[in-house]
Amino acid sequence: MYHVETWKEKIKLFSHILWPIMITQISLYAMNLVDTMMSSQVSTADLAGVAMGSSLWMPIMTGINGILMAVSPIVAQLVGSGRREEIGRTVTQALYVSVLIAVAVVAGGGAIIDPLLGRMGLEPDVAHIALHYLIGLSLGIIPLFASNVLRFFFDAQGFTRISMIIILLAVPFNMLLNYGFIFGNFGLPALGGIGAAYATAITYWIVFIISMWMTFKVKALQGFRLFLDWTKPSWKVWKELLGVGIPIGLSIFFETSIFAVVTLMMGIMFDTNTIAAHQIAFSVTSLIFMIPLSIGMALTIVVGYSVGGGRLKAARRYSLLGVAGGVAIIALCSVILYFTRMPVVQLYDPEPDVAAMAVVFLIIAIIYQLSDTLQITLQSVLRGYKDVQKPFMIAFVSYWIVGIPAGYALSAFTELGPYGFWAGIIIGLTCAAAGFAVRLIKVQKQYKGEDMTGLKIT
Repeated sequence: MYHVETWKEKIKLFSHILWPIMITQISLYAMNLVDTMMSSQVSTADLAGVAMGSSLWMPIMTGINGILMAVSPIVAQLVGSGRREEIGRTVTQALYVSVLIAVAVVAGGGAIIDPLLGRMGLEPDVAHIALHYLIGLSLGIIPLFASNVLRFFFDAQGFTRISMIIILLAVPFNMLLNYGFIFGNFGLPALGGIGAAYATAITYWIVFIISMWMTFKVKALQGFRLFLDWTKPSWKVWKELLGVGIPIGLSIFFETSIFAVVTLMMGIMFDTNTIAAHQIAFSVTSLIFMIPLSIGMALTIVVGYSVGGGRLKAARRYSLLGVAGGVAIIALCSVILYFTRMPVVQLYDPEPDVAAMAVVFLIIAIIYQLSDTLQITLQSVLRGYKDVQKPFMIAFVSYWIVGIPAGYALSAFTELGPYGFWAGIIIGLTCAAAGFAVRLIKVQKQYKGEDMTGLKIT
């Protein structure tokens, strides 16, 4: 990472950081997409079971990853301010936190998942697949969270290509393991959709092992002596990590839980075909969402680095560059998706009724992607400033107080039916984007000049 002056230099540096993050995110989501597509080729019940299991898991996973994402702005600001000697200890403490959280998630999930699925009124085969899908995933939770800490550590210093290389090495393993566990190839048992979870769990271990190896292999990382100098657990460092991370994690949880709640409510209110169609459309649009998500992650790094170095004008310019660029790119993607929606749906080889519904879901999704891009990029800029408390409240109100009730009302009391839930998502995301925009204007006004000493954002 380094400071630059001109717009041209900023675009070049931002692009240098962004493109490996984008490839990494798309590759990560490709693993989930492969799970969905391969499961759909077994049966509609397998697709629906994976959809239900994934809907329960994704908000938890992304929320916890949001907590650990605190490593990114904290390390970026340490690098920007020249306090590199504090980085190794911070990352080690984050690894402790990640393991403790992973253990808590496994223990809590083991206690509540089976009763929860039993009360949802799912078809028996769908509930069985969802339960055992989650059991399989639980085997990889510890390495997943630990490897994400290492990824945020790499990325915050501008070493985004390291994360990209790791994931590109892991994706082929995931595809082969899916092919084996889902369909019973390579002498492995044919587990259907459940097998996708075991394939993913093993892949998480592969990612963690490669990530750990990188800390010893890459010269620029050796000086931090990760996995060599084990400092004692420090509540002071944990408090800073959790103080930044918990609001981020909750904000992400509230956003991703919209989609989880929508899927779960569809499972209660509508049939298996509706769940399958929703999952197809959601998996496609989620893949596209990796683009603005990646832009947001890059924004957090460059804004945090600029703020840490006291270069506030640069932070504002990066904010404008990322938000405007993200909206322009997604607008283009939306046009392409509109004209290719049917061929895209057919990649899943669905039944005709499922395909027809999935196409309608995609048309609605084209609209919400613009609001989604605005809210994620604006929120990511705020994270770069380490402003997380008020955005958390904005997210909660927008997604849970506005979005979900609106979606339920439109679905239950209008002719929109299941499509009403997605209309509610649009409303919630738009409210969040507006709230984050107002908050960012206030934060940037409070940063005056180049001296941040004693500044407190309220």
